Amino acid sequence: MSNARVYEAKTEALITPIIERMKFELVDVEYVKEGSTWYLRAYIDKEGGITVNECADVAREMNVLLDEEDFIPDSYVFEVSSPGLGRPLKKEKDYVRNMGKEVEIRTYRAINRSKEFYGLLRAYDEQTVTIETEDGEEMSFDKSDIALIRQAIHF
Repeated sequence: MSNARVYEAKTEALITPIIERMKFELVDVEYVKEGSTWYLRAYIDKEGGITVNECADVAREMNVLLDEEDFIPDSYVFEVSSPGLGRPLKKEKDYVRNMGKEVEIRTYRAINRSKEFYGLLRAYDEQTVTIETEDGEEMSFDKSDIALIRQAIHF
């Protein structure tokens, strides 16, 4: 397991009791380098959306634990934020929440000369995702071929 995955798992273990006590949902944790800066990010949500003040409350408590545990040797910035409207479907609960809703799928390689697909999420398992396109056709995708899947947003 890479250092990033170890840091993400440890962060998830530390933040979960805080999130559960506040009745929020932990959507994702990531440890990524952007430019020359490392970022440790926790994405949280709740029914109706999360506020900036709620993110700050979680960050305040979590910063104390991160200072005590001090398990990341590199310098980094810790952030807590909302996953936003375009959040990717990653976990089982994301797929459950979006069942029957329109999703956008982007693939790594072209399939039938396209890399973007839209349709109603009809089924999923550990290996595949199935959508129903606008013309009623069912299409199944191997998860390993999917670069991004998220709820479709129309403005």
